[in-house]
Amino acid sequence: LRSHFGSRLKSSTNPSWPRWHSGALNNLAMGSVKTLTVKMHLAKKLKQNRPLPQWYRMKTGTKIRYNKFRRHWRRGKIGL
Repeated sequence: LRSHFGSRLKSSTNPSWPRWHSGALNNLAMGSVKTLTVKMHLAKKLKQNRPLPQWYRMKTGTKIRYNKFRRHWRRGKIGL
């Protein structure tokens, strides 16, 4: 941080300190230590994020062509 922002240090009198450096960053970043509930929730979302099986397309007569709930890891957030 010091090399990026020069010699500016966080202080209560410096309002130009980056907003992303607040405590909200800790809530957004996913660390390696997770509770079992969070881990199970992420595992379920990981299993749901897959394409539609081809046999199911044939079964439905291609009325259902794709999984409309697909989620990109960077664009669509889960909201934990």
